[in-house]
Amino acid sequence: MAIGRTEGQADGLARTRAVEATVRGVVQGVGFRWFASREANRAGVAGWVANQADGSVFVVAEGEAAAVEAFLAALREGPPGASVSSVEVSERIATGASGGFGIRSGAHRGD
Repeated sequence: MAIGRTEGQADGLARTRAVEATVRGVVQGVGFRWFASREANRAGVAGWVANQADGSVFVVAEGEAAAVEAFLAALREGPPGASVSSVEVSERIATGASGGFGIRSGAHRGD
């Protein structure tokens, strides 16, 4: 057990997952950011999404591990009109983020 934490707190952090994901394919100009926001809110995941200059979409997400996995599964499918070729996921350190899910303009002003 970590010093300064109760056993319950340590267990709670173990169930939290934080990720960064880069979604590639035909994912700009098809409402992908709004789709990601809706799916994140549905799953109860906090974070944000933004278009990137290279045509990809970048996502930061944090929440209960099963909720984050469900959100990533939705990203792999994408909205109608999108064609997702890959979703590259990197783990982040969970910070306890909350406060919903935002849409950022990023480097590309499309959508």
